[in-house]
Amino acid sequence: MAIVDVEPQVRQDGQEFDIDKSAAVISDNPALIYEEYRHLRKHCPLIHTSQYGGYWLMTRYDDVKRAAMDSETYISSVKAVVPSDPRGLRRPPLNFDAPAHTPFRTALERTVKPARLARLKEPLYEHAEAQLAPLLARGHGDISAEFGANFVARMESEWLNLEAGIATELATTAASWLNAWRMQDGEVVTANSQKMYRIASDLLADRRLYPREPEDDPASSLLLERDANGDPLSEENLVGCLRQALVVGVVAPPVLIGSICNHLSVDKELQRRLRDDETLIPAAMEEFLRLYSPYRGFARTTTKNVHLHGETIRPREPVTLCYTAANRDPEVFDNPDEFVMGRSNATAHMGFGRGKHRCAGMPLARLSLDVMLRVILRNTKDFNVVGELQYSRMPELGIISCPMTLVQ
Repeated sequence: MAIVDVEPQVRQDGQEFDIDKSAAVISDNPALIYEEYRHLRKHCPLIHTSQYGGYWLMTRYDDVKRAAMDSETYISSVKAVVPSDPRGLRRPPLNFDAPAHTPFRTALERTVKPARLARLKEPLYEHAEAQLAPLLARGHGDISAEFGANFVARMESEWLNLEAGIATELATTAASWLNAWRMQDGEVVTANSQKMYRIASDLLADRRLYPREPEDDPASSLLLERDANGDPLSEENLVGCLRQALVVGVVAPPVLIGSICNHLSVDKELQRRLRDDETLIPAAMEEFLRLYSPYRGFARTTTKNVHLHGETIRPREPVTLCYTAANRDPEVFDNPDEFVMGRSNATAHMGFGRGKHRCAGMPLARLSLDVMLRVILRNTKDFNVVGELQYSRMPELGIISCPMTLVQ
């Protein structure tokens, strides 16, 4: 990778700004990160840091959206996440570019159409009720690390049609894998990843023998697809895609539900309104997705030199599209750091990314978040955060541990 020299920035208060020591790249505290994003958007909207092996941060909404939509210039096959998997593995569709990624995305999107989601809704409500029950019985619990993490593991199992007993194993394994990935602990990442590869491999083998309706089953849907040459997708990539699917849905929702509940713990009036009138929940969710986007951004590399804001991004230099910064850009969203119910441009947020690599599971993620929030509100009269919040490391942004008291 090329060595990038960056002139030191100076704040308006005269203090030197060192991006390598900035909260934007070294802190886990959202409040500090959002503050640094304000500075970056205004003064250095494209800046390079040497952290995590070196990468560019892109923070303005228009720049991020333009890059996300330009999949010819900004590609995902070299690096799609900062920090990336410490083992350097590449799995579809996240780490593939078109046309190679297209059949995998097509197969997954086939399984999150409205008719399938309608069939999933009732079992997801049952899972949410079951996972919240222990917290209600105690009167307290961790809404992120306990309720959220256990629910999404069961949501993934329902979507993938896994055997019931695998859900508990998946919840434990995915959590261990995720924590190790955040800490860049390659040994622990590998151990837990191998367990998930086994689950994915066993699932694919079963569907080869006993295929299901493709719109109801991701593995069966994948087996229908062909590559750009009309050949069946390789076993390695089919298993890799299912392995990716096993964890992609368990990362963000617990972070987001923790951020939402923390917000509602403070904003009692909004908590009351949503509990009393559930028709407000969809609009509120859009604003929560904008305000508390759970990913700092996904990475790209460029296929050519890109000149922007006086800087030059060269091929193979990672650039992170900071969705969290873009979603609080005051040039697009008035009072961007405030919760505003019913924004006229609320759906312009990039909580799920944009372009060809927008989250393929977005409809299922929306449903799972909606179910979690409704179940929490329906089963409580009030809730409050108690104890210390714990925040996610890169590449997510938000709360991974949210201890709460629940009043019935």
